[in-house]
Amino acid sequence: MFASLPRFPSQVPVSSRRRLRGFTIIEVAMATFVMAFGISTSIIAMQSGFKQIDLARGTTIASQIVQSEMERLRMMSWTMIAALPASQSFDGATYFSANADVAGRYTITRTVTANATEPADIKDLKVSVRWQGYDGRWHQRSFTGIYARNGLYDFFYTIAHP
Repeated sequence: MFASLPRFPSQVPVSSRRRLRGFTIIEVAMATFVMAFGISTSIIAMQSGFKQIDLARGTTIASQIVQSEMERLRMMSWTMIAALPASQSFDGATYFSANADVAGRYTITRTVTANATEPADIKDLKVSVRWQGYDGRWHQRSFTGIYARNGLYDFFYTIAHP
């Protein structure tokens, strides 16, 4: 197969020489453009993926903070709940974790208000967590629950439905 190829360019006919020449500048420019386009779109896709991973990680940590704070409140007595300020904001390191990823990044706001229907026996609790993603956007997750003086079971069967 290779034996039929001429050894020197001068032995190649003129019509065949055109096929053996290199790429033109336009062909090289087009190949460069296609490569640059492929690389830039993959970088943009990776950045979008990193944003979504950061949001998912932040949402998971925020959910854990909310659950931890609600469990901490659930373990308090009625007198301790009644003595809490109406609204209080604190850092994630206060009750949750001193980890550098949590401390200073998450702000927790706890709101304790008297219930509209039974203000003497029920408190409405709301815990909100706010944080800033690495792209600079703010995100917030919150949970609302109720706390009854002698427990919800006792309240439901003795006061609400006598």
